[in-house]
Amino acid sequence: MSDRLKKLADAGVSIWLDDLSRERIETGNLADLIKEKSVVGVTTNPTIFAAAIANGERYDGQVRKLVEQGEPVDRVIFELTTEDVRNACDIFEPLAGEESADGRVSIEVEPTLANDTEGTIASARALWSAVDRSNVLIKIPATKEGLPAITAAIAEGISVNVTLIFGKVRYQEVMDAYLTGLEAARDAGLDLSRIQSVASFFVSRIDTEVDARLEKIGSDEALALRGKAAVANARIAYAAYEEVFASDRWKQLEAAGANPQRPLWASTGVKNPDYSDTMYITELVVANTVNTMPEKTMDAFADHGEVQGDQVTGKADEAQAVFDQLAAVGIDFEDVLVTVEHEGVDKFKKSWTELTETVQGQMEKAAA
Repeated sequence: MSDRLKKLADAGVSIWLDDLSRERIETGNLADLIKEKSVVGVTTNPTIFAAAIANGERYDGQVRKLVEQGEPVDRVIFELTTEDVRNACDIFEPLAGEESADGRVSIEVEPTLANDTEGTIASARALWSAVDRSNVLIKIPATKEGLPAITAAIAEGISVNVTLIFGKVRYQEVMDAYLTGLEAARDAGLDLSRIQSVASFFVSRIDTEVDARLEKIGSDEALALRGKAAVANARIAYAAYEEVFASDRWKQLEAAGANPQRPLWASTGVKNPDYSDTMYITELVVANTVNTMPEKTMDAFADHGEVQGDQVTGKADEAQAVFDQLAAVGIDFEDVLVTVEHEGVDKFKKSWTELTETVQGQMEKAAA
C-alpha cells in the first residue's frame, strides 16, 4: 500500500479515482486500487467513458447485441455506462456500509440537459433505477436549472453528486437545494440515513482562467498572484460549508438521521507544469472531504506528495486576502466565475458529443 496515500486517507481525505473502464473492472485493477492506493470511490463522465469504449474491446459484445436489437445510440450509451457503474458499485459495496459515506460510484445525467430542470430530473430517475445500487451517486450540474433538480432528486431519496460548482454563492445555493430536498424527504417519511451527497467544487480551472488574466495584465503584482486563486476559492467555499452544517436548520435534519453533503475537490489534476503536480491535494487537506483525482495525479502523490495537516480550516481570512489582492490588480472574479461556468457547461455538453460519436463508430463497426 502507498504510505503517502494512506497518510492522506488517515487525514480524513477520501480518495476517489476520476476514471472508470470495463477493463479496470474485469482485470481486477479497480479492486487492486482499493487495496494498494486507498481508493474508496470513483467518479465518471462521458469523456472517461468515450476513452474506455474507444480503447477497449470489452464492450464489443454488448454493442453488437444492442445493435442487433435495433437500439439507438443514446440507448446503447445508457446500457454500456450503467453496466460499468453497476459493476463498479458491486466492487465498492463492502466500503459503503450504513456508517460510510464512501464506496460510491458517480454517473452523470445526460449533459445536454444541463439547462433543463425536468429533463435532468427524468435522467436522474432513469439512471438511479437502471444502476439499482444504493451506493451510486447521480451527478447533476450546479446550473440554475440544475438546482431544483437536485432538490427533487434528494426529495425522492436519490443520492446526488452535484458537479460543476465554481464559486461560493452558487455553492451556498447547492447546499440550500440539498437541505430543502432532505426536508421534503423527511416530511415524506423517507429514511434520511440512506441518502448521500457530495458537492463537487472545481479547482484547477479557476487558476487556468485567472492566471491567463493575470498574465494579460502583466505587472509584477499581478504575476505574483498566479496559482493562488483556486486554492483560496476552495478555502472560502469550505468556510461556507462549515457555516451551513453548523446551523440549526442542519442540526434538525441531522437529528432525523441525515448525512452532511461533503465537499469534494474536483478538477485536481494540475494543468500548469510550473506548479507542483500535487498542489491541489496537499493544499486542500481537511477531514471529511473527498478529493477525486486522475490516476496520474494519484500516482504523483503516491510518489512525492506530502500531508502537512489541515490546510483549510481557519484559512478563510487568508484566502480573502488573496481575493482582495486579485481585485486590486484588476481581476473581476465574478466575471471569472461566469466564464468558467459557461465553459464548464460547454465542455460538459461537448463530452457528450464525443461519447455519442465514439459509440456511433463502435455501432457501425458492429453492424459491418
